[in-house]
Amino acid sequence: EIEFLANNIRKTMVAKMQEEFADLNLTFSIGGQISFDVFPTGWDKTYCLNYIKAEDFDEIHFFGDKTFEGGNDYEIFNHERTNGHTVTSPEDTMKQCKDLFF
Repeated sequence: EIEFLANNIRKTMVAKMQEEFADLNLTFSIGGQISFDVFPTGWDKTYCLNYIKAEDFDEIHFFGDKTFEGGNDYEIFNHERTNGHTVTSPEDTMKQCKDLFF
């Protein structure tokens, strides 16, 4: 992953695919450690919020590692209905949850 980040390999690939397939109504984003995601526009992680009634929950917390613009967590991390938290590892996620909820 370090080489991919240092050389902007995935960022460049995603930009090229967005350009090449602009007419297909697809979204491209940087995924896990070495992947990128491709899905129909509107089907990012915020799609699940269509099935969660706003009045049923006072707060919705989202924890993700790719919360930067172009990352596959970006949209839900920044969504008005969620409290977004950037994490760096499973251990960091556990620590943040303990700090927030216990």
